[in-house]
Amino acid sequence: MDRLTATRVFITVVEQGSLTRAADTLDMSTAMVSRYLAAMETWLHARLLHRTTRRISLTDAGESALSSCRHLLESAEDVESRAQAAGREASGRLRVASSPSFAEAQLAAALVEFQRLHPKVSASLLTAEHSVDLAAERIDLAVRITNTLEPTLISRRLATCRSALCASREYLQAHGTPRREEDLRGHRCLNHALVTTAQFRVGAGPAELAGTEAFTSNDTAVLRRAALAGAGIAILPTYLVGADLREGRLKRVLPSLEPDPLGIHAIFLSRQHLPLALRLLIDFLAQRFGGSAAPWDRGATGRRASPSASSTG
Repeated sequence: MDRLTATRVFITVVEQGSLTRAADTLDMSTAMVSRYLAAMETWLHARLLHRTTRRISLTDAGESALSSCRHLLESAEDVESRAQAAGREASGRLRVASSPSFAEAQLAAALVEFQRLHPKVSASLLTAEHSVDLAAERIDLAVRITNTLEPTLISRRLATCRSALCASREYLQAHGTPRREEDLRGHRCLNHALVTTAQFRVGAGPAELAGTEAFTSNDTAVLRRAALAGAGIAILPTYLVGADLREGRLKRVLPSLEPDPLGIHAIFLSRQHLPLALRLLIDFLAQRFGGSAAPWDRGATGRRASPSASSTG
């Protein structure tokens, strides 16, 4: 019996919660679904499901097997998709969403370069500081910067987002440069309106740094402009201010401290039947932004060494 089909049946039964609903979803008879499940249990030499007249539930062996089965099915579908795509040219429109600051600093140029490689692909780049509803907004791909992802969404990690505490040289000359965390309390701080507190790691534990809130905005790019104008000290992502730091327009404050890094993720609704253009775009972004350090952090100075993180845009 076809093991890939048996794997798909097992996963569908678990997701649907019953053999009957799984049979309807797969357009099979309930008897055929039952036979595929029996074949799976024979193949794995373990009982995968507890079945009663009212409900089904995973056994311990079934719980262990479920993740591997999903990975197997995704890999098989990816191989099939790539084989079908061989020799085809990517085309169509892609709707992409991102925060305004990441779109301006990194993503717009990346999409233009992608279109040079695939000229039949058109792109719409939508920006918002809040997370958009992919299904409602008909978004093919969203780039989100977060460590908390909704479990219902599919994601691929693209890079690590690091941030820096920074200010203009003019501001620091006028107000002094903080030497310790406590010194920030006497300084003007520029805060993102949607971020309550930034988490730092000091020594072995977390810490929160406080100052006098002087300026707020819901747009990270606006906070960068305010910092460049000498308004105060801001926590800004290096994807946005990496060049400012390297070229001296902004200066790191308390470089021994660094906000907890976040993950930059490509978010999409399903791995199944990905359009060729979307699959190629995800691969392109992972290659462009990936590596041991993100491209905007390569060659950066004044940042403490820290381990890579796992995952607001």
